[in-house]
Amino acid sequence: MEVKNLNEVQKSQLESGKFLPIMEEFYTIQGEGKQSGKPAYFIRIGGCDVGCHWCDVKESWDASLHPLVEVDGLIDKLNFIPAKDVVITGGEPTLYNLDYLCQVLHSNGYQTFLETSGSHSFSGRWNWICLSPKKTAPPRPEVYSFAHELKIIVYNKNDFKWAEKHAEKVNSNCKLYLQPEWSNRDKMMPQIIDYVMENPKWNISIQSHKFMNIP
Repeated sequence: MEVKNLNEVQKSQLESGKFLPIMEEFYTIQGEGKQSGKPAYFIRIGGCDVGCHWCDVKESWDASLHPLVEVDGLIDKLNFIPAKDVVITGGEPTLYNLDYLCQVLHSNGYQTFLETSGSHSFSGRWNWICLSPKKTAPPRPEVYSFAHELKIIVYNKNDFKWAEKHAEKVNSNCKLYLQPEWSNRDKMMPQIIDYVMENPKWNISIQSHKFMNIP
């Protein structure tokens, strides 16, 4: 997803990863997957070329709507946050060069967590990678081996077979999660419960932050 209307200096800054189109930043409790319940600082990068119809942050899709922000300035804000976990999400954050962001975070004592569809090659150094494949833009083959966590969003019963296809591709230590799509959770949760009880390699993830009414 191209960030439009940039001058040459801005293009250079974006390519170097020292500036990124930031939609929002917030300190909250992680609500999904293996890291659920932990405090973390979220940095949401604008821009996405995946386009899930049930996405709950569609305002992140157009990177041009979000200002280029200096990465060093992001780090300054973290001095006031007691937690040491930083989650990089989107949009689709792997659209950008994240080497510099991870370098600065690690050098300042922070752990880095990536949330991605896997539709692009990775940059950066990560303590934890949550891979959440999407049907509109499947993961690149090489990204499966890097995933610490596979999170499949379940919208209908066909997604169980789709989940198994992805589970075959990740490494043996990868944690497996099924998560009901929020708008369809009442219908799909009973089916997910039954499926996990019959297939105990899977775990259930819910969007607990929505129940807590926090970001």
